[in-house]
Amino acid sequence: MKSSRRSIYLSLVLSLLIVLISACMVYASGGGEGHESSQWKGFAFKTVNAVLIIGFLVWMLAPKIKSFFAGRRQEIKESLESTAVQKADAEKQYREYAEKIDKASLEIDGIFEMIKAQGVVEKQKIIEDATKVAEKMKEDAQARLEQELKKASGQLRSEAVLLSVQMAEEILKKNITTQDHEAMVKEYMDKVVNKH
Repeated sequence: MKSSRRSIYLSLVLSLLIVLISACMVYASGGGEGHESSQWKGFAFKTVNAVLIIGFLVWMLAPKIKSFFAGRRQEIKESLESTAVQKADAEKQYREYAEKIDKASLEIDGIFEMIKAQGVVEKQKIIEDATKVAEKMKEDAQARLEQELKKASGQLRSEAVLLSVQMAEEILKKNITTQDHEAMVKEYMDKVVNKH
């Protein structure tokens, strides 16, 4: 801070010296016309006044300007530090969320694969169960069919025997006379008597 203040004062003193030397040169060369000489004197006086006013203002305002810029520099520094901390926090949160998303994605993939595997197992089980049920139904149908065939076959035999008896009876009724009937009874009686 002291070096910057010294540089300001040094530049102010050098500017003042340059103005004074310029004014002295103008006065020293001014042996000619009076009008031109008075213009240079006025110019030199105004320049010296301007340098003095600027120097006075710099001397008066330098601490306030310095404190303003120092305060502003401090604010910018604090703002940059705060921004750096916020950026670091944001990057940390981003990494945490990215890791969580990656883990969740892996878990979802694992769950999907597990569901897929379970689906394949369930599908296979359903197919096996359906195959067993179809075989059982086929066996049951075959057994019922055989049972119905036996039943129908028995009924057909019974009906055939009954029809045969009825037909034989009718044939006998039509073809056998009373004499044939008596001969058959007599023959039957002879056989029974002879056996006993």
